[in-house]
Amino acid sequence: MSPTIINLAYLGASILFILGVRGLTHPRTAVRGNLLGATGMLVAVVATLLDAEVFGAGVAGLGVILAGLALGSAIGGTLALRIKMTAMPEMVAFLNAFGGAASAFVAGAVLTDLGGTGLVSGAGPAALQTHVLVATVVSGIIGSVTFWGSLVAFDKLRGMFLPDAPVTFAGQQAINVVLGLIAIGCGAVLVSYPEMTEAYFAVVVVGSVLGILLTIPIGGADMPVAIALLNAYSGLAAASTGFVLNNDLLVITGSLVGASGIILTQIMCRAMNRSLVNVLVGAIAAGDTKKIDADAVYAGRVKRTSAEEVAMLLETARRVVIVPGYGLAVSQAQHQVRELATVLEGRGVEVEYAIHPVAGRMPGHMNVLLAEADVEYDKLKEMDTVNPTFGQTDVTIVIGANDIVNPSARTDPSSPIAGMPILDVDKSTSVVIIKRSLSPGFAGIPNPLFAADNALMLFGDGKQAVLELTAALKDAGVG
Repeated sequence: MSPTIINLAYLGASILFILGVRGLTHPRTAVRGNLLGATGMLVAVVATLLDAEVFGAGVAGLGVILAGLALGSAIGGTLALRIKMTAMPEMVAFLNAFGGAASAFVAGAVLTDLGGTGLVSGAGPAALQTHVLVATVVSGIIGSVTFWGSLVAFDKLRGMFLPDAPVTFAGQQAINVVLGLIAIGCGAVLVSYPEMTEAYFAVVVVGSVLGILLTIPIGGADMPVAIALLNAYSGLAAASTGFVLNNDLLVITGSLVGASGIILTQIMCRAMNRSLVNVLVGAIAAGDTKKIDADAVYAGRVKRTSAEEVAMLLETARRVVIVPGYGLAVSQAQHQVRELATVLEGRGVEVEYAIHPVAGRMPGHMNVLLAEADVEYDKLKEMDTVNPTFGQTDVTIVIGANDIVNPSARTDPSSPIAGMPILDVDKSTSVVIIKRSLSPGFAGIPNPLFAADNALMLFGDGKQAVLELTAALKDAGVG
């Protein structure tokens, strides 16, 4: 196929990617955006397979590429079908890892020109231009940081080897700075002396250690920020590899992913009341936390309730807001919550869902869970939209959320979460908190909301508690 047609196909794919990212900015258009992005990738892959220049360079035979596509599709399809919604955050981290690894491997393959069949026609690393060598170094550093950093994030979310809590030690940031300088120094050697391909492997090794050390200080509460940042890293690594391969589409695609990831990281930082610099140096949630006596906060003022009592409270409600948290994901209660909302709406009650940007373990975690339960997109309200309405809300039901509804962030300047934007559920007429116990959230501090005058605690597993509440409503004739 002629270069003109190939470039036109790449342009069309780029447009589809842009439209896809635009569609992903809103729940109502997210499915369409995902399909547009997938279509763009299909066009890009087909155009690359038909590019005579690529196969003329002897990169690989069609059979090998198709075999790789079949194997990757089988693995991806199996994971997509078998993965649980609660495990989606670690799935995203896992995919980010392989994106970074692919960038590092491809850049290294071009540099070493294995078998004399690469894009420089066997001329060796010396034939690579300076900007290609620089891009190779960048791909190696960011790709290796992304790969190992994402694996650490995956492990922390999965709870296999590393603790969910931050892992810190004396001089950690200084070591990170030194490792960064060493990686840049090895990269400078490679750019100056391209024949010293060992310098690239040194870059990858140092970048790998750096990726681990940058991620282990991240605690579970800050994982949405980390995942967004690692996603941005994978995009930047892909864009750098695009310069290595002289592929405009890869540069565009990687830039889109990198830019959207950075924007999302900034949104997450604002939602967590953290600076981007704090995230970039790997100091997320590594600071000291103030020790607060839970007994002094609760002081016997926590009011336990039952499903029957909450059902009676809902009988007179006209507006109900449901606040999902990570506990909802753990208990897989999204379908039961949807049924509860349906029962209430059948009685004429207005029901909405208040979504905090960092509820759960990844950006949009609650949106994904509720979408799985076929909750209408228009009922998912962002924090800035729903907060002014809590004063007119009769009952707010908090399911498995803690720090994102902790009023200490708004009222206590000395609190570890002071200044963090929260959902103002305490301004509702009544608040029902469904939770297993009074255990603190990821911030490790008690929540005064649990002892508020207008708050009731419905202790138990999220799914079971919602089932009992729905049954109580139906028995009372509300449904």
